[in-house]
Amino acid sequence: MLRKAVESEKPRVAKRPSASLGRQPRFTRSFIDTNLLLYCEDAATPAKQAAALELVLEHKRQRTGVVSVQVLEEYFVNATLKLGVDPALARQKVEIYARFHVVEPSVGDILAAIDFHRLHGVSFWDALVIRSARQSGCKILLTEGLQHHQTIDGVTIVNPFL
Repeated sequence: MLRKAVESEKPRVAKRPSASLGRQPRFTRSFIDTNLLLYCEDAATPAKQAAALELVLEHKRQRTGVVSVQVLEEYFVNATLKLGVDPALARQKVEIYARFHVVEPSVGDILAAIDFHRLHGVSFWDALVIRSARQSGCKILLTEGLQHHQTIDGVTIVNPFL
């Protein structure tokens, strides 16, 4: 279902009112964390699934979504192990999500994430996501995994499920 919807040129997204002649507001370039992609698969949480699908589809449509290689890897592992998604289907979804702008962290980014982890007590994996978001020019990190509205290293955390 998601595959067809994500590939579709007319995503099923609720229209939002806008002051500018009925046009939809432009989404801000945002980094999409793994948990949003996983909620797109998780029928056990229908409200979160619907919200995640809407965000992913709208960021695809507006070309404002950013993911990293790390997010794609985490998605594959967790979708197959925790959600029971068939590996072949999960691979197809990774191909779809790879149509977003993809950040490929360098060794320098890894070292910076290690330093950030050591200095601020954030998990290494979260530090690498924050670094990837910052390096890609995102001011917004869409995630459920960090404190809502907290700004870390110039990136504001937004929990889209609140």
